[in-house]
Amino acid sequence: MDQFNFLNISFLDILDIVLVAVLLFYIFRLIRGTAAINIFIGIAIIYLIWKLTQALEMELLSDILGKFLGGGFIALIIVFQQEIRKFLLMVGSTNIASKKGFLKHLKFFNTDIAANNHVDDIVGFCEEMSKLKTGVLIVLKRNNSLEFVKMTGDEMEIKVNKPILKSIFYKNSPLHDGAIVIENEVITATRVILPIENTIDIPSHFGLRHRAGLGITIRTDALSLIVSEESGQVSYVNNGAFILFEDFSELAEIIKDDLNY
Repeated sequence: MDQFNFLNISFLDILDIVLVAVLLFYIFRLIRGTAAINIFIGIAIIYLIWKLTQALEMELLSDILGKFLGGGFIALIIVFQQEIRKFLLMVGSTNIASKKGFLKHLKFFNTDIAANNHVDDIVGFCEEMSKLKTGVLIVLKRNNSLEFVKMTGDEMEIKVNKPILKSIFYKNSPLHDGAIVIENEVITATRVILPIENTIDIPSHFGLRHRAGLGITIRTDALSLIVSEESGQVSYVNNGAFILFEDFSELAEIIKDDLNY
């Protein structure tokens, strides 16, 4: 019966598989929509081929692939430095003891996901501002702390709704300049100065507002919404990737999904 020994799966084996699946899930969500996803898939394919050559006892090819994967570790750190930084920020900011602890961040374990009804107000507001060609920059917090940018603006504690957003971004409003930060359903800061991202090439018609919206999504896992003052185009930025939208119902659903990250 020795040939069936491989079927003896222990609890630790199952736990090992689950933890690896969770890790891969988070890595995929972190690099989804970026060029890094193609590199990640390529590495995964090479790793699977390496394990296959080991199982088939193809010693020469297995040795070459093993050295390639082992020696490329430092190169991978350089290639994925932004993604690794964001992953460590995400892990470091997770509070297991709180009611929004670790299991709350695993979407498939989450049975009490927030309704995110405020997202409809935000997207509806951006649609109106798009027609009026009024500049808007909104940051939506996820897991990472945004205190380092909130301290550059004015603290606020007010629930999100369209009239409040209109009063903030009205062109003659003293709060119009800069970004606002929204945490859950609450505006927690206005007139916030965001880090400008100059290391990534973006289309020439995008200005400082777009670079600022890009910068915060590269340094943290936050999301940003931008309305261009010149064209009225609405841009959604997640993980350093721009998505231009005209179908606002689709945009609302994508944001709700990403906020439950």
